[in-house]
Amino acid sequence: MNGRTQYGIAMCCHYDDYLSGAIKKHELTRPDKEEDRMIHVRNQKANIEPVFFTYPDNAEIDAIISNWVKEHEADYDFVAEDGFGHHMWVIRCKETNDRITELFKGIPALYVADGHHRTAAAARVGQECASKNANHTGDEEYCFFLAVTFPASHLRIIDYNRVVKDLNGLSKEEFLKAIEENFVVEKKGADIYTPNALHNFAMYIDGEWYSMTAKQGTYDDNDPIGVLDVTVLSNLVLDKVLGIADLRTSKRIDFVGGIRGLGELQKRVDSGEMKVAFALYPVSMQQLIDIADTGNIMPPKTTWFEPKLRSGVVIHSFEE
Repeated sequence: MNGRTQYGIAMCCHYDDYLSGAIKKHELTRPDKEEDRMIHVRNQKANIEPVFFTYPDNAEIDAIISNWVKEHEADYDFVAEDGFGHHMWVIRCKETNDRITELFKGIPALYVADGHHRTAAAARVGQECASKNANHTGDEEYCFFLAVTFPASHLRIIDYNRVVKDLNGLSKEEFLKAIEENFVVEKKGADIYTPNALHNFAMYIDGEWYSMTAKQGTYDDNDPIGVLDVTVLSNLVLDKVLGIADLRTSKRIDFVGGIRGLGELQKRVDSGEMKVAFALYPVSMQQLIDIADTGNIMPPKTTWFEPKLRSGVVIHSFEE
């Protein structure tokens, strides 16, 4: 994607690893969304859309993948309609697969990058099937679910931005004055402005872009949650000024993945659908890992990962 390549392994993970915490999460899940995905897995008796995991880099795993890619032709090679290229090699060597499995036993944790609800749903389906099988051993196919895992150094988190429908009864001038309490605000004009560092935000309102830089003392760089720009924006602007306390339930806010570009934010505001837009500096992989390792939970809609493996390219059936 855009000249960048990431190599990962399509594999199956055991639901016990999710339940035990060996597969770590950074987002909360909603039961209704879990159930929706469980219905799909139950009816298909298969995982068709892989979850997206990352793991701490391992030199031997990297070497195995690199050597296999160099020495073998890809079994599948195509460019999807979104323009992202996919190349897939099937490792038909038991010795190699056994070594990869052995190496992953030494990986301290896997981290959910994308697919928290699918991971939780797969674990629950596995538990359901186990409870109905009097001869359950823990090695049945329903105990495993499909994942694509990438070394952390290969991944880049894309920004996840916000658009808001109104100014909570404030005029534009009152709104700008309110946010200047905690931010240094600079008008940038009509050309798109992109955040250039942590704690720097872009805002678009009334046909103009602004730079917003959080003032010292308004965030806590020693707190894995407090340091996140989504937290800073949520606490100091969305909640304090705009009165949006719950991002999960509010109908006044929407979220726009950075893959769509900042022009999409401008478009949503210029159309009159939204009143103001905020662009955030992307979260780092290390921030994600620190949050998962400390058992913390990120605010909603914090991370966006691209590229992703297309659904249906690899399928894990419970019946084979």
